[in-house]
Amino acid sequence: MAALIENEVFKAFATYAAIVTFKMMLMGPVTVYFRLTRGSFSNEEDVARKSDDEKKKLLKSHPDVERAQRCHHNDLENIIPFFFIGLLYALSGPDLSSALIHFRVFTASRIFHSFAYILAFPQPSRGLSYMLGMLTTLSMAYNLLSKVFVP
Repeated sequence: MAALIENEVFKAFATYAAIVTFKMMLMGPVTVYFRLTRGSFSNEEDVARKSDDEKKKLLKSHPDVERAQRCHHNDLENIIPFFFIGLLYALSGPDLSSALIHFRVFTASRIFHSFAYILAFPQPSRGLSYMLGMLTTLSMAYNLLSKVFVP
């Protein structure tokens, strides 16, 4: 285990995995912010102390809340595969420079994707950042499989 912690590629992976995890965790408070500022709640218990008229107004969806939730969902669909593929890739012994490119491109694409999603940047900005992150993960998977594939 000590040797793994000394491995520069593994340290780089751990750093960028922590960054995207933190970014993904921030999507919860972003959603809460939009719920509170837009008056949009989805659960009866969230508005239990309100009058019946207020409940009807507050128990509704809002486009900004839905946008934040979709962004968070998209993070889950992309960051979790990055964890598994990225970890296996890091353990497969790639060059540090190649690994850093993969980890940095993925991280930057996910951060940009979140800004593009939440702030509603015009397409194709969000789509391109999504594809860049996906292609980066696929590149790591290809490199991993080409190194360790046993017929």
